[in-house]
Amino acid sequence: MRNQLTEKEIQSYQENGFILIENFLSTEELEDWRSVVMHAVKERSGQKMPGKDLKTGESDGINEDTEYFGKVFDQLLNLWQTDEGVKKLMLDERIGKMAAQLSGSEGIRIWHDQALFKRPWANPTSWHLDTPFWSFSDRRALSIWVALDDATLENGCLFFIPGSYKQTTFENAGIGKNMDNMFEVYPQFIKVNSVAVPMKAGSCSFHNGLTIHGANANMTSGYRRAMTCAYMPDGNVFNGQPNVLPAEYVGKLKIGDLLNDENQNPLIYHSSRETK
Repeated sequence: MRNQLTEKEIQSYQENGFILIENFLSTEELEDWRSVVMHAVKERSGQKMPGKDLKTGESDGINEDTEYFGKVFDQLLNLWQTDEGVKKLMLDERIGKMAAQLSGSEGIRIWHDQALFKRPWANPTSWHLDTPFWSFSDRRALSIWVALDDATLENGCLFFIPGSYKQTTFENAGIGKNMDNMFEVYPQFIKVNSVAVPMKAGSCSFHNGLTIHGANANMTSGYRRAMTCAYMPDGNVFNGQPNVLPAEYVGKLKIGDLLNDENQNPLIYHSSRETK
């Protein structure tokens, strides 16, 4: 695993709100990730997340047009909670340290993982933000996106609006069908050129949860598979949004309570654990 970040890479991330890490996984590691993730996906049998009956492609209450959004990608969340193999991958302290270095935080907790698979001929993923959907509000929050297949201009690679995270807010603009909806909320970016980030399988990107990003349609007859994980800097508190938190847990939370339950949001890295 290529987990050593250079100062130049950290600075680039902090300037642009995203970064590409080429050859993140070795050939052997890539095959392991593919095997582990596909096994976990198969065992989940289409259930979108633990504790909920919602299936992939069904309405989640966020997007009303189920037919359209069901063909954007297959989305399975918190596989780490239902599969030991994925848990081992997601709790890797080396990745947690990378997230901490990029975000400038001392500690990193898992918010949720996601398998994101664009099927052949899948619809585009419109411009959106991540953090406004989550149960905490932190401008440092970020995600890793690991390509299990080559992500190309033709099959749905990611695009970013560079530097946008410095001006976006926690207002949830949602994910619309029209690519330009985001610019009704943030018109200052309508003339900013987006940056495409195609990547080979085994490479990855990190992006800030307030960076405007999206993905092409899949214009091919093959899959575009990715495994992702969202990270919450340690010390964050509940903002009142349930998001992926289980109803029983949410029922015990008050706005302002620390989100530090190790069963739900394990701490995978903290600088205090480093050997001095």
